[in-house]
Amino acid sequence: MIVDDSLTVRTIFKRMVESDPALVITGTASSAENAIAQLTAAPADVVLLDLEMPGIGGLDALPAILATPGGPQVLVVSSLTMDGAEHTMAALQMGAADTLLKPRPGGFTEDYRAQLLGKIRALGTRGADPVAARAPAPPAPSFARPSLARRTARPEVVAIGASTGGIHALGLMLRRLGPECEQPILITQHLPASFMPVFARQVETACARPTDIAEDGMALIPGRILIAPGHGHLVVQRSATRLVARISSEPAPSGCLPSVDPMLASLAEVCEGRALGVILSGMGRDGVVGAQALVAAGGMILAQDADTSAVWGMPGAVARAGLASLVAPPERLADAVMAKTGAAPSALRQA
Repeated sequence: MIVDDSLTVRTIFKRMVESDPALVITGTASSAENAIAQLTAAPADVVLLDLEMPGIGGLDALPAILATPGGPQVLVVSSLTMDGAEHTMAALQMGAADTLLKPRPGGFTEDYRAQLLGKIRALGTRGADPVAARAPAPPAPSFARPSLARRTARPEVVAIGASTGGIHALGLMLRRLGPECEQPILITQHLPASFMPVFARQVETACARPTDIAEDGMALIPGRILIAPGHGHLVVQRSATRLVARISSEPAPSGCLPSVDPMLASLAEVCEGRALGVILSGMGRDGVVGAQALVAAGGMILAQDADTSAVWGMPGAVARAGLASLVAPPERLADAVMAKTGAAPSALRQA
């Protein structure tokens, strides 16, 4: 379903979606109120939602849209304004799966159409990566390898990677972490660079931990969260007794910027495996290469399960590769992090 108060935008999106014979438009709506009424009668798998509309608006209507029959995935079509970023990040935290910037006039190009259709296809296959969904897969928990956790030392750092659907999962997980988890937390989340400041404030509010967008040379401090900037990968180096953040723009295996792979791979090297990685909902396979390096060094990887993931691409790839000690919902992942980290104060405190 396409929900936008602009007839021009609805028409363009309808034409783009209908260019793919595998996709069907269940309806269009010029207001959130109309969308909720239509979705009750004709459920959709994916809703393209404009947030700034007359009436109750897309943001206020989001919980009701998510609760309509079939529980649709919501792709927020966001404006480039600061208000647009604030509202979009709020929607993603509330449960919208992904966002796509609404282009300026003339920006509805072929590349934009391909990006739009790619996101719709991924979100339309709930709980599985679109490629893997063509064949039946065993339940997610069967991929977990608990024996990996028993050989892992207490981590110095916790690193989290996420993409599509990951912001909501990240909020659930971070809010459950208690103060006993004193390790520095690193986050690589696929987002437009302009959204990062809003995302950092959102994370800090959600979990009451000091949160910054990482800059080159920043020290990793117990209890502090560092977020990869939109223009580079967040990697870690050891400087004397301290761990410090570095920002890298070298190409990553996944092609993502920022990418989860360099973050995890750097921790495998500098922490000699004393690190814990968490892979949350997201499209693609970003994180697999870094997870392999971390597990090979003696580190630990946790992955979100298929049932709670908007797209079981990133966590599914890690789980299928036999790298995850636990495959579970975000809250259980938080409990596992607490169990592994919530002991004595980190050595970084003395450093």
